[in-house]
Amino acid sequence: MKKAYVFPGQGAQFVGMGKNLYESHPLANELFEKANAILGFSITDIMFNGTDEDLRQTKVTQPAVFLHSVILAKTMGDEFKPDMTAGHSLGEFSALVAAGALSFEDGLKLVYKRAMAMQKACEMNPSTMAAILGLPDEKVEEICASITDDIVVPANYNCPGQIVISGTISGVEKACRLLKEAGAKRALPLKVGGAFHSPLMEPARQELSEAISVTPFSAPICPVYQNVSTVGETDPETIKKNLIAQLTSPVKWTQCVLHMIEDGATEFIELGPGNVLQGLILKINPNVIVSGRQQ
Repeated sequence: MKKAYVFPGQGAQFVGMGKNLYESHPLANELFEKANAILGFSITDIMFNGTDEDLRQTKVTQPAVFLHSVILAKTMGDEFKPDMTAGHSLGEFSALVAAGALSFEDGLKLVYKRAMAMQKACEMNPSTMAAILGLPDEKVEEICASITDDIVVPANYNCPGQIVISGTISGVEKACRLLKEAGAKRALPLKVGGAFHSPLMEPARQELSEAISVTPFSAPICPVYQNVSTVGETDPETIKKNLIAQLTSPVKWTQCVLHMIEDGATEFIELGPGNVLQGLILKINPNVIVSGRQQ
């Protein structure tokens, strides 16, 4: 019986997230105020009282989701005893901080750097993503690989029958057409700023690489199942290498969850806004226990 704590990524945010935590827990209050000082603007004002549009700004969304997730873990005190952690895309930073591989301050600085670098890369190359439902992963991979005159790649392996593709606008449109012809139930364009987890994020990867390479990492208190390798990692240098590769590599969430279950995870607790990961985990294996905290 092992507990796995999992942390959501961009898209899980909602207005009012973290407000109860801020008002009811002194440590949460302290950490949120520390975050305002580090970022140089009041992210708490936007999180608690802003509009959906305010919260959707990349420079706000990523640190907001990170803060909510990590502060939930920090305020659990001795109750937070993970056997393993993992996070979806951005959530990997939350998982690393919660497991003690990164300090709260350094984690926040890297997440903000990542958000700004990704925003810049999106502006350089207009691009997009789409969710593909109802096809085997192998078929999606095959069709993406068949498009050789454009960029389109599998980006998120969310659960069986749900995969997100990423690339140039024309590449994604072409792939969606071919995937529907091949029997996809749906091919849904996503409202995102760009082609995350694709080769088009290379400028952001280079920028983040420099920041990660000079940031101190420690061995975590438990294995962290990373999106790139999909297995439990504890070596700080390996963790850094995988974190750098993550921006241009697919998020292999299905594979991470399967490996955690293989390694004994029977209960998954999602910390952060929303409950998306709980739903995905049950689609990967309906026999595990899932729950969440999102004060």
